[in-house]
Amino acid sequence: MAAHRLLPSRILLFSRVKTPHTRLKPHKALTTSSLAPAPAPESETPSSSCSDSDPYLVDKLCFSLTQGNNNNNNNAAASLRNHLTRLNPLSVVEVLYRCRNDLTLAQRFIYQLGSHLPNFKHTSFSLSAMIHILVRSGRLSDAQSCLLRMVRRSGVSREEVVSSLASTYTNCASNDSVFDLLIRTYVQARKLREAHEAFTLLRSKGYTVSIDACNALIGSLVRLGWVELAWGVYHDISRSGINVYTLNIMVNALCKDGQIDKVGDFLSQVQEKMGVYPDIVTYNTLISAYSSKGFIEEAFELMDAMPSKGFTPGVYTYNTVINGLCKHRKYERAKEVFAEMLRSGLSPDATTYRSLLMEACKKGDAVEVEEIFSDMRCRDVVPDLVCFSSVMSLFARSGDLDKALVYFNFLKGAGLVPDNVIYTVLIQGYCKKGMLSEAMDLRNEMLRRGCCMDVVAYNTILHGLCKRKMLGDADKLFREMTERGLFPDSYTLTILIDGHCKLGNLQNAMELFKKMKEKRIRLDVVTYNTLLDGFGKVGDIDTAKEIWTDMVSREILPTPVSYSIMVNALCSKGHLSGAFRVWDEMMSKGVKPTVMICNSMIKGYCRSGNASDGESFLDKMVSEGFVPDIITYNTLIYGYVREENMSRAFGLVKKMEGEKQGGGLVPDVFTYNSILHGFCRQNQMKEAEAVLRKMIERGVDPDKSTYTALINGFVSQDNLTEAFRFHDEMLQRGFSPDDQF
Repeated sequence: MAAHRLLPSRILLFSRVKTPHTRLKPHKALTTSSLAPAPAPESETPSSSCSDSDPYLVDKLCFSLTQGNNNNNNNAAASLRNHLTRLNPLSVVEVLYRCRNDLTLAQRFIYQLGSHLPNFKHTSFSLSAMIHILVRSGRLSDAQSCLLRMVRRSGVSREEVVSSLASTYTNCASNDSVFDLLIRTYVQARKLREAHEAFTLLRSKGYTVSIDACNALIGSLVRLGWVELAWGVYHDISRSGINVYTLNIMVNALCKDGQIDKVGDFLSQVQEKMGVYPDIVTYNTLISAYSSKGFIEEAFELMDAMPSKGFTPGVYTYNTVINGLCKHRKYERAKEVFAEMLRSGLSPDATTYRSLLMEACKKGDAVEVEEIFSDMRCRDVVPDLVCFSSVMSLFARSGDLDKALVYFNFLKGAGLVPDNVIYTVLIQGYCKKGMLSEAMDLRNEMLRRGCCMDVVAYNTILHGLCKRKMLGDADKLFREMTERGLFPDSYTLTILIDGHCKLGNLQNAMELFKKMKEKRIRLDVVTYNTLLDGFGKVGDIDTAKEIWTDMVSREILPTPVSYSIMVNALCSKGHLSGAFRVWDEMMSKGVKPTVMICNSMIKGYCRSGNASDGESFLDKMVSEGFVPDIITYNTLIYGYVREENMSRAFGLVKKMEGEKQGGGLVPDVFTYNSILHGFCRQNQMKEAEAVLRKMIERGVDPDKSTYTALINGFVSQDNLTEAFRFHDEMLQRGFSPDDQF
């Protein structure tokens, strides 16, 4: 049995004990100095901007501060302001040393200094002395502001910060809370590497950091994925003792680091050596890890063990299991756990339903989604924006925009504020249905409500406009996007390039392509394929080749789509030899030819008047495992018809029908029209009528092109009676005649 599967049974051995709050013991004792004036710290280095402390000035300041207790003593206040203007950082330190036993006096000095000299140029030592006094006075917020000011000073290292606090520690009669605050300040400022370095320096100097501050540091390191550093801190503090919070952080670290199989040994070690036992958080962490990894049975084993240890599975416990089951596509089992949760008397929350809803949305089960949503409303559980966006996206993607709007109204009725994701889902739904006016109205509402459009929202509307060939509006929206300070991505510009290519605006497309290069926006194969397709369709082979060369030079590998586009462009122009060169390159790169590429090659043969060679090519490809489609046969049939080789064309139709009996292809209206057109051009109208009867017998309805060919064929024979008969039949089938006969 794998190691990780042993863990649940091992945890059953543990029992709970209360773990006392632990503080790390210092390596050396710290004493408080006497009330006599203390010397400046040994490491204090005077600079040109900071002269030595003036004992006379310090005496004067301390006297003025004492006199300041009398609010009517205006002379003392004026004297104090005068003395403050002559201060330097070392004098600040000395004054605070003198006032260390009178915190009220020390705080008054700090206040006066800040009020009268807000731009005073502190050193790390003067700030450190202030921090010690503020911490002792219980003004932790002000102390943290000073700490932030100190650690953010340009060029100040962690060594200087720690040394400054250490050097002023004793003479300020400080306590270890200062070092806790330092670590917490770094952690809260998300400077975790600096926090770890400061912790290491403090420990090397023998100072104490509380277990709570250490837990804050370790927890943040684990969340950031710096598990190795977290273990370093843990091993340091474990010598002095840990608590259950530390235990849970390290269990989480093992789970995040993919070492869940080592949790059992870790818990045994902590229990035996430190007397710290798992709590309900430990169980929930492990159950969540097992569920997330798909080890569902192990998760259930732990859940079953919880009551014997005095713990009851709660909402969080069930949520992690349900989420794990949904994540691993075990939806029915997740519903069973949900039902068990209800039977146990627990009330599911938005997180519970979110897992079920999102999985039902992934399955595309609209009925199930509505049932879950209805159950939420019955239980007065308000869905969050993630739930609403998932449900609305499901209906918008399936084309049921009205239903998506119903949920949009539910959202607003629940007091939630739609975000850009919600609006983008609806905008996408409108664009998909071609309702661009409604999409723009929703976009305007989005802006009115203060919801900023992001690149995804703009791309959605741009795609809709380009799809509807509204390039003017698309260009205008693109300009607005850039004016708002949003940077278009590769997809944005590829959308616009594709829109211009489809309208034949190839110069505009190339200008956008050049802009991508100038702005160093990532170029990908989709962008190149779009340009290749645009120039290939207008027959500009030379430019298409230049684009191909540029793509390869940037080490962007052509895809099967790239080869298909290039082969099709060359074959459409009758450049069969060039198409074969691309074909050979594709085969040498190990790219398997797609049906589109093979069809393009066959089209090249037919365009060159070599339909028989095209058929030989097809036979060769079929022998190598290629499976032709309807377009393959229609291309060859059309090629033979152009060569007036009707027998071979008709033979291919029979071959298709033969493949149909083997579960293969069914001739469509294009197949029959090609044969029928060929007979009509050769004035073989009886044969043409026979094709018409056959296609109708086969369940293929004739179209306007079918009747136009027949009418023109009979007109060319001056057989107006038959021409008008088919004209009337054409009208009966709902087709409008044109002037082509």
